[in-house]
Amino acid sequence: MTAFNDGWRRALCAAALLAFTTATGSAFATRPGEHEWRGEHHPSREWHDTRYHHDHYYPARGIFIDVLPPHAVVAVHGGVRFFFSAGVWYRPEGPRYVVVAPPVGVVVPALPPYYTTVYVRGAPYYYANDVYYVPSGAGYMVVDPPPANVVIEQPAPPPQTAAGDQVFIYPRQGQSPEQQASDRYACHQWAVSQTGVDPTLSSAGIPPQKRADYQRALGACLDGRGYTVR
Repeated sequence: MTAFNDGWRRALCAAALLAFTTATGSAFATRPGEHEWRGEHHPSREWHDTRYHHDHYYPARGIFIDVLPPHAVVAVHGGVRFFFSAGVWYRPEGPRYVVVAPPVGVVVPALPPYYTTVYVRGAPYYYANDVYYVPSGAGYMVVDPPPANVVIEQPAPPPQTAAGDQVFIYPRQGQSPEQQASDRYACHQWAVSQTGVDPTLSSAGIPPQKRADYQRALGACLDGRGYTVR
């Protein structure tokens, strides 16, 4: 009888241990905020963003988490709070948070750690996780996706005339390469509008005086934007 009771107790303990292990193992596999999708690729919980060779994985929109990632940034738009972390946007949904697409017009203080720069009519756009950002004041604003036919992955070629008329600029305010390309293109457009001369289309037949006028206009614009022109 004692042997039977001991055996019965051992069986109960084994069953309880199995139940505890199963429960805790399941809990650890879905622990809030652990983002298990990062370690293992689950097609239903993530997507692989390969646009513009971005090549980065993100949690799928519509999934829920219980705890936000550390250091998530709060962004308020239209009276609604959103949270931003590593290129992923979250919105409170009851006691939890759901992965969402951000609203156009919302601003964050910094770009995500992984982004791809593309150019739209010469201006840089920053892309990550199916979202486009442009500089806005002290941060970056979410904007509508630009038409696919105007997006390029290389900056606009620097405006120049003949080989001896190349313009070299030196940023005095630490402007990034993307900002330099944007400023240079904007100043080129302004110089063309002021002089009626576009040396990037054809430098043949442009009178020297007109060419000099274009160069002065371009240099004045770039100087006003914080560059030394040579």
